[in-house]
Amino acid sequence: MGSEIEDLREQIRYHDYRYYVLDEPEISDFEYDELMRRLRKLEAEHPELVTPDSPTQRVGPPISDQFAPVRHREPMFSLDNIESFEELDAWEARVVRTLEAPPDSYVCELKIDGLAVSLVYEQGSLAVAATRGDGTVGEDITANVRAINPIPLRLLGDAPAVLEVRGEVYMPDAAFEELNRRQSEAGDQLFVNPRNAAAGSLRQKDPAVTASRKLSAWMYQLGTVQGGPVLETHWEALEWLRSLGFPVNPASERVQDLGEVKAYLQTAEDARHAKGYATDGVVIKVNRFEQQQALGFTARAPRWAIAYKFPPEEQVTRLLDIRIGVGRTGRVTPYAMLEPVFVGGAMVSRATLHNEDEVHRKDVRIGDEVIVRRAGEVIPEVIGPIVSRRDGSERVWTMPATCPFCGSRIVKPEGEKVARCTGGLTCPSRLREWLFHFASRSALDIEGLGYKTIDLLIEKGLIRDPADIFFLEPGDLEGLEGWGEVSVANLMTAIAEAKHRPLSKLLIGLGIRHVGGTVARMLARRFCSIDALLAASEEEIAAIEGVGPIIAQSVHAWAQSPETVALIEKLRAAGLQLTEDASGEEDLLAGLRVVLTGRLEGWSREEAKEAIEARGGTVVGSVSKSTSVVVAGDSPGSKLARAQSLGIPVIDAEGFERLLARGPAVLEG
Repeated sequence: MGSEIEDLREQIRYHDYRYYVLDEPEISDFEYDELMRRLRKLEAEHPELVTPDSPTQRVGPPISDQFAPVRHREPMFSLDNIESFEELDAWEARVVRTLEAPPDSYVCELKIDGLAVSLVYEQGSLAVAATRGDGTVGEDITANVRAINPIPLRLLGDAPAVLEVRGEVYMPDAAFEELNRRQSEAGDQLFVNPRNAAAGSLRQKDPAVTASRKLSAWMYQLGTVQGGPVLETHWEALEWLRSLGFPVNPASERVQDLGEVKAYLQTAEDARHAKGYATDGVVIKVNRFEQQQALGFTARAPRWAIAYKFPPEEQVTRLLDIRIGVGRTGRVTPYAMLEPVFVGGAMVSRATLHNEDEVHRKDVRIGDEVIVRRAGEVIPEVIGPIVSRRDGSERVWTMPATCPFCGSRIVKPEGEKVARCTGGLTCPSRLREWLFHFASRSALDIEGLGYKTIDLLIEKGLIRDPADIFFLEPGDLEGLEGWGEVSVANLMTAIAEAKHRPLSKLLIGLGIRHVGGTVARMLARRFCSIDALLAASEEEIAAIEGVGPIIAQSVHAWAQSPETVALIEKLRAAGLQLTEDASGEEDLLAGLRVVLTGRLEGWSREEAKEAIEARGGTVVGSVSKSTSVVVAGDSPGSKLARAQSLGIPVIDAEGFERLLARGPAVLEG
């Protein structure tokens, strides 16, 4: 079970990165939601396997490093999703149980397929615009947002001293078609869909480019307000925002009960392609603020709102071939090559088939006419074949015995659904994915070492394993296309800096199965050096609290591999840091459960989290009786009140510094 849970986490993290950072998703929203649903179900059944770095324990993925970070005044939560009227009924039943009566009314809003933003106005003028990011820290996109005509630079009427408003920036269908026409005429790559086009346009370094893309926006939520009228309902807030000059979607409606909500859903779904912009569902909100406050939030989403996602759209096309891709762990994933078909707003020609068992379960054959569903308007999935249209020429697919990239055997370990390439670093596909992971921000963080550079270095025979990165010299790159003196120097600097990353970061980069950030830190704190870890028994590893037998078995098998030993020696020769600071502070906060809330002066949320975990503490997302301390910065929100009501110690930024230096003793004063 632990293996499946960690595999799901690995998939979700990968797809988070493709979707939020690269704006290049590989699966549909529907497929992503299914992965997340499965993970939540398994973690609910096995709470002992839940880790702080699981995708279910955070609002969203890390922000891009292209723009300056902006800490939100209040967290920007995501929404839980439902897909049926039965799930909608169940949601309202939970609301009614908490309120002990049905809500006074609801507000229904079209769910816009764009990029969530936060706009802060000070004395009526636009001061800061930011992306949602991880929900706590976003990216500063103020200059580009100023180039979007529908967003007011100065508010109308009597504006409050400070007003934060949330909304969605999107690209209208007409603007998307015009953009792709220009891309085609220029010989450039076409955008897949309006959402990707909007995200890419909003992250341009030149605001003039953003202005040329004709983006638009709808505002739908209040954030922090200092001053302004007393508002009792969300509907009043929308009317007020409209009066200040904000674009508020006229399709939004206030309704009295769930029957009217369902009528709105049906009308919205029927008209989803008639609006001139992409919608993928409806957001339903409890209207009265007092009732919203009573319902509160989970760790990642409000209980007073839910996102109803439209059923995915379907088309029929022919499956031309089934091929496989190989990831960094050797995971082999079959995918369908399709006769191009327009579905869900885009032309598509391939779709994932997940694994061999799924192909045979659906009885999908090469040459079949298949039903393709493009959920969430991203990448389609093959629902199944139209058996009645078979003419006998269709071919049953079987997993190849050898890897097409390296010729090594493909095997399916007993008890697993996933087949794997056994080629190790001899497989160029595995090597490529591993090197990218090794250099990623979550691991060694080598800026400039992306897929394009990695492909070039592999092609030139300059790197055959991660250690080769640290033996690169300027002369290896000088003279190659796209590599000038400055870019070469920057990469050399990034590589040199990566040699001194903490041992935990190296363990993440080495790609040990089942070892994510939390487990890597546990291993680094317990063994303090790579040599001690390599010499550890399986029992010693399993004895670490939070590790367990499955992870221990995987780590021990990795440590005993001759290839691992050879790679570590090569990294040692390259001058990498293979030890962790054993100064004694690694257990200073052992056993403490810490909640972070508000803007902490001098610290980013990730920096504070890492500082706590490096000392053995645990960062949790919500306040409960088991919480040891709450670290409260500016604008702490409801967590502060919750801590005070439970009598839990609360400290500020200065107290946090003392806690890190002296440990729990500071809480007793």
